[in-house]
Amino acid sequence: MRPSGPPEGGAAALLAGLGPVIAGGTRLVVLGSFPGAASLASQQYYAHPRNHFWPILSALWEIDLRSMTYPLRLEALQARGLGLWDVYAGCRREGSLDSAIEDAQPNDLASLRTRAPGLRAIAHNGGESARSMRITRALGVPVWRLPSTSPANASWSFERKLAAWREAFVAAGVI
Repeated sequence: MRPSGPPEGGAAALLAGLGPVIAGGTRLVVLGSFPGAASLASQQYYAHPRNHFWPILSALWEIDLRSMTYPLRLEALQARGLGLWDVYAGCRREGSLDSAIEDAQPNDLASLRTRAPGLRAIAHNGGESARSMRITRALGVPVWRLPSTSPANASWSFERKLAAWREAFVAAGVI
């Protein structure tokens, strides 16, 4: 388990993110910013129970991903050509809000073409992730900024998020 509070001296501890979930058959990579506290604690992408990521994918693919174990969820993603990663490999942050990220250490996003030779598109999950669009656009594939699935993004309804995500997934050929 990673430290969650500040060490002596007041600075937040350096947190390490999750590894990429990318296979040779990955056609679309969804890039988050950095895992929230629930995801870091469970070592699972989008682990917060109110995050809309898994419900959106369940609706898009018409399967109940939420009832599956995490390893089975990842198998379902990879079988459909979807990969997951974050733009930051590490950072300092109190809580889970992107606005609290400090000292961000970027992941090697330029390696996405090597990691996923069949890459067709990239989707940034939210605004903080989308700050890296300059890097991902240089990879020569379509890049979308999607509304964040985070529970902190309460200004978008589930239905509105689902419609935006559906458009990108259809265009990338993962539906």
